[in-house]
Amino acid sequence: MTVDLHTPLTQYFGFDQFRPGQEQTIDQLLQGVSSLAIFPTGSGKSLCYQLTATQLPHLTLVISPLLALMKDQLEFLAAKGIAAASIDSTLTPDQNRQVMADVRSGKTKILMVSVERFKNERFRQFIQSVPVSMLVVDEAHCISEWGHNFRPDYLKLPAYRKELNIPLVLLLTATATRKVKLDMAQKFAIGEQHIVQTGFYRANLDLQVLPVSAQDKEQCLQQLIQQQSGAGIVYVTLQHTAEQVAGFLRQQGINAAAYHAGFEDEKRQKIQSDFMAGRLDVVVATIAFGMGIDKSDIRFVIHYDLPKSIENYSQEIGRAGRDGQPSNCITLANLDGLNTVENFVYGDTPELRGIEYVLNTIRQECQNQQWELQLYGLSNASNIRQLPMKTLLVQLELLGVIRPLYSYFADFKYKLLQPESQILARFNGERQDFVQSIFANTSFKRVWGSLSFDALQKAYNCDRKRIVAALDYLQEQQLIELETKKITEVFQVDQALLADEGLGQKLYDYFAEKEQKEVRRIASLVNFFELDSCLSRNLSLYFDDSQTAQDCGHCSVCRGQPAKLAYSTTPQWPDNEQIKSDLNVLQQHLAAKTQQQLSLDTCCRFLAGISVPLFARNKVRQLSGFGCCESLRYQEIREKVSALGLG
Repeated sequence: MTVDLHTPLTQYFGFDQFRPGQEQTIDQLLQGVSSLAIFPTGSGKSLCYQLTATQLPHLTLVISPLLALMKDQLEFLAAKGIAAASIDSTLTPDQNRQVMADVRSGKTKILMVSVERFKNERFRQFIQSVPVSMLVVDEAHCISEWGHNFRPDYLKLPAYRKELNIPLVLLLTATATRKVKLDMAQKFAIGEQHIVQTGFYRANLDLQVLPVSAQDKEQCLQQLIQQQSGAGIVYVTLQHTAEQVAGFLRQQGINAAAYHAGFEDEKRQKIQSDFMAGRLDVVVATIAFGMGIDKSDIRFVIHYDLPKSIENYSQEIGRAGRDGQPSNCITLANLDGLNTVENFVYGDTPELRGIEYVLNTIRQECQNQQWELQLYGLSNASNIRQLPMKTLLVQLELLGVIRPLYSYFADFKYKLLQPESQILARFNGERQDFVQSIFANTSFKRVWGSLSFDALQKAYNCDRKRIVAALDYLQEQQLIELETKKITEVFQVDQALLADEGLGQKLYDYFAEKEQKEVRRIASLVNFFELDSCLSRNLSLYFDDSQTAQDCGHCSVCRGQPAKLAYSTTPQWPDNEQIKSDLNVLQQHLAAKTQQQLSLDTCCRFLAGISVPLFARNKVRQLSGFGCCESLRYQEIREKVSALGLG
């Protein structure tokens, strides 16, 4: 049965023809066949689910990794007259209720959420009660452990799909190697014949790798930008580099601003909107900037530091020239930053004793087969960074050891915006008694008061849900200002599986394999930049597209300028006695605060200047030896410390 797709294409979107791959993908979906679509950045992946959703009987549920992406999509859909909404952290309780009512009534065709929303038991119950026609996973490479930007919670999507009995799935990504592509498809039982992949090659992008030493970088960057026309992005690895380079460019009269995750939301949004509107020419950014940036006339992308992987490089240069006009992608390359990129990986690998600490904590704290987690506290106590801690918890979920039930805020503080008597006068009867009981069970310190849920529940015999709803209502009516802190997640525990003595080692092996995989990924990035054959062709081959010419004619290799990367200065080791002395100071410093012996990895992270919770908690960064080997590679530091018989 063939479906007329051109009528809705014109009716909703005002286009008279499809871009490559779109029609095939939509047609497959409307035939009831789950599909994976791999299109280059900016070539219309979203239309595949947007148009399909208008033709399906029930809700289309879209999993999107970023709030900014959701907001852009919702604005676009609203402009096209397609009823769409999101459930996210920015909604007020009233807005949340309205969205849920519109979804239940069938008014809303597309609902966008982050994958983390599924952790919320109320959301899971709600979505189970609504018929869903299609599940869409945007940036679907996050599903694959072989992929970049891996998000542990994405691993649970196949199970959610099963639980919700969703008949149809669409996976969307711009960057997937053959291995990642097949892994994604297999997780959702998508046949290889239903993978739609358009050509990866972008003829308008000029790729250039320019070997530059650290001391010449700023000067080189300034000259390059002054040779470009139009707007551009400069990518750096570290937040402080973004601010330093943007400051330098402004001194040279270039209209530039820094952008990174350390800035307040408001500041980030202003920089983004200034860039989109053409009020800002250059953004110097960490990888926090880019996803959801739908500016078609970016004329250049410059990598001031090495990107994290070939996939990241490809995504980042993919933001240039979406209007099809010639655009330049330049990498200022040397090996100086190699250790920085690798150290992110090594800092994220938990030690075996940290993993065992988490498992023992669950064993000890488990009551009635339930365990309550506060991520920040456990991350500190186990010396495991928060992101790998989340990965560890997801692995425990996948092994069936724990199952998320719900989460709540442990800390509720509020201040009165009107006198207590005036607030109480707005209520009658039992509701007035209830509000009075809330105030009576709050201990105020000057302005802010902390509510004791336990005391209130005992005094008034009410459930937690009612208390939270009342506080939300008082805030909505602008009678109080409410602050919530310390999110607590509650898990169901399978104690038989938790008792497995080999569990810690199994989890450690998983992280060790992941670490080596990421390090190999960085090595293949350096190999790519040093190639002596066409860069565009090799980039396409990496992403399983062999339909490109042998030579593109618009990359530095085709112009006869292959790159050889070097260190700006040869990294120097402190002498062995100095290393021993620095580690001895560390041992004494920590001995006063913790009973643990120094492990090999703790020694190496100290010397490499890698921050972990143990160091932050015990002010280790202030010791003179911290980071004394930061210009050296972690594996070499490990070999050195082992050879010295330390750690």
